[in-house]
Amino acid sequence: MYRIRKVLNHNAAIVIGMEDNGEYLLMGKGVGFGKKTGERVEAGPETTAYCLQQLTDRGDAKEVIKSVSPVCLELANEVLNEAERVFGRIDRSILFPMADHMEYAVRRIKNREQISNPLTEDIRLLFHREYKVAQSVQPLLWERMKVKIDEHEIGYIALHVHAAIEDEKVSQAMQIARAVRECVTLVEQQTGMKIDVMSLAYNRLMNHVRYMVARALSGERLKLNMNDYMRVKFPEAFETAAVICEEIGRSLNRKLDDVETGYLAMHIERVKDDETTGSANNKAKKTTEEYHAGCGH
Repeated sequence: MYRIRKVLNHNAAIVIGMEDNGEYLLMGKGVGFGKKTGERVEAGPETTAYCLQQLTDRGDAKEVIKSVSPVCLELANEVLNEAERVFGRIDRSILFPMADHMEYAVRRIKNREQISNPLTEDIRLLFHREYKVAQSVQPLLWERMKVKIDEHEIGYIALHVHAAIEDEKVSQAMQIARAVRECVTLVEQQTGMKIDVMSLAYNRLMNHVRYMVARALSGERLKLNMNDYMRVKFPEAFETAAVICEEIGRSLNRKLDDVETGYLAMHIERVKDDETTGSANNKAKKTTEEYHAGCGH
């Protein structure tokens, strides 16, 4: 049971918990309709209570909520409802930074200051399910605010969705997307060929770099060392991988584990093979199996 402190609109209200005396944002259809300050209200099965005592990347949730319109809070809540439907349990505390981003996005669009995000395509491919969830806001924004949001803004919202389902901050997800783009660019420069982003080899490379960066940021280490094998078997790919690992480590401001070089070299060789022969099913694809066989694993 809650007590109304302030009604924001028909579907949102700031309330006080009757049991803990904590302050919450209560959201749900009709939760604020016809309500007055001091009136009691129960949280139904389709309402969500967000604690206002928490901190966000932009500061205290109580401060963030002062600068965000109730409509953007509603929209962020509905995106999180969709995320919960797709992914199951999520961290709903991302509501405040997501709504805050939507507020600024709407202002930019109305002022014709729409941004261009060079990582949008990488975000779409890396976090494709999150991107699809983020797209659910497009018809809602048009219906309620007559605002058309583009793919670049959707990409940023997708990072917030990703932060809600993984133990990662939005900034970390952006680092991963940036590292993937940097890696692909470096592979193209080092090999002199353009990588088909729709190829299976690219998808494998992209996902490998995603988890490679996540390991670097978390301090996790791979157990199997493939460096000696890859250095002999595919020296060019290994050299390229060494350069890329060094560059990515520099951009992340931390040194990547040396073991990462061999694994990255394997994926680079797969990409080279896929681009030059049109098939990813020959020698590079068998590298891991050959290595395990040679080591008796």
